[in-house]
Amino acid sequence: MLKWGRSLSLSTAALLLAASLTGCGVVSSGDKPATNSGEQTQTKSADDKIVIGMSMDTLKEERWQKDRDIFVAKVQELGGEVKVLAADGNDATQLSQAEQLISQGVDVLVVIPHNAEASAPIVDKAHKEGIKVISYDRLIKNSDVDYYLSFENVRVGEMQAQAIVEKAPKGNYVYIGGADTDNNAHMFKEGAMNVLKPLVEKGDIKIVYDQFSKDWKPEEALKNMENALTANNNDVQAVVAANDGTAGGAIQALNAQGLVGKVPVSGQDADMAAVQRIAEGKQTMTVYKPITAIATKAAEMAVTLAKGETVQADKKVNNGKIEVPSILLDPISVNQDNLVDTVIKDGFHKVEDVFKNVPKDQWPKQ
Repeated sequence: MLKWGRSLSLSTAALLLAASLTGCGVVSSGDKPATNSGEQTQTKSADDKIVIGMSMDTLKEERWQKDRDIFVAKVQELGGEVKVLAADGNDATQLSQAEQLISQGVDVLVVIPHNAEASAPIVDKAHKEGIKVISYDRLIKNSDVDYYLSFENVRVGEMQAQAIVEKAPKGNYVYIGGADTDNNAHMFKEGAMNVLKPLVEKGDIKIVYDQFSKDWKPEEALKNMENALTANNNDVQAVVAANDGTAGGAIQALNAQGLVGKVPVSGQDADMAAVQRIAEGKQTMTVYKPITAIATKAAEMAVTLAKGETVQADKKVNNGKIEVPSILLDPISVNQDNLVDTVIKDGFHKVEDVFKNVPKDQWPKQ
């Protein structure tokens, strides 16, 4: 059942004040997604329009901006509106912002957690108000979260490692992970080690450096890669980086030592900078997780739940407390050979943007 009785009518000024108090809040609705801190939507209309809350870890990365925009557009297409708040990687801010969304009477809360463990109270607070919670892309651990929507994240890590092994079947390996607080980072590493450990045991490769990167920051990955190169006198044959941001940091360190393009590096998210590096031969691969697919599915799930209907989930993922009903989508490995058939064909990026740093006579034929 719809829970309009919980709705609070807040003025525009009040919403602006709330956003300023909770850090880098972004609330989106109306004709288009909001893009600047402090922008907000109209309050719930009198015709009982469905309102979905979206609590985001960050909007600093290109990938998450795309998620937000597609999600908001789809919910609007389905007749609802969305209130979006982004926490800039701060756990306390995300909890406060989630409470704000709950107090505004959203019908369903979609959460992209900064911290898998610290986000559990968000679920409890939402449930006390009869609001269902979808854990988007990242799993909220040790909670009674209603649904988990993501990609086959262990498979992502396997794809990353396999692509690098094909380029460097032997030698010294560096693993540059993501945020230790993000459950996905651990799943990516699990997948990578499924591929790498048998080769370590065989003696073909040696993992000479293995470190997470705080908050997925490229500058943290840069420091990690610099440390790895220093500790091994630049004797590194391969880098498995957990996403495109960490790959960018690693490649910056390799470039400083004249090793860019010589040492294969993996990535994930198909960010513009990453696919440009792939086109230029500086990055080996990325894992493309079709954002349109996950954001559209999340919007459909949220609206369905807001109507009091059930969402069919064909899988279960244990979050440390329960088996969470889950929908896991398939990721796609992208390299220089299939850029056109993947991210460009899908309209995720344009060929002129991907190959802008490559001589035009070397652009692929379409």
